[in-house]
Amino acid sequence: MKKEQMQKLRIKNKEELAQELKSNQDKLWQLRIDVANGKVKKVSGIKKLKNAIAVINTVIKEIK
Repeated sequence: MKKEQMQKLRIKNKEELAQELKSNQDKLWQLRIDVANGKVKKVSGIKKLKNAIAVINTVIKEIK
């Protein structure tokens, strides 16, 4: 993730971050189902979503 994106995340409050985290987790779940069903052949999106989830979790922990 770029520095600009990290700064945008740090500006958000905890509720907005939690909402974005839930959204990314739902997208990841749906992508995994699509891969299992053969609808998606490129699985690189899984890695990107997992990375985004990890970054959001890190920012949430920094707020505490």
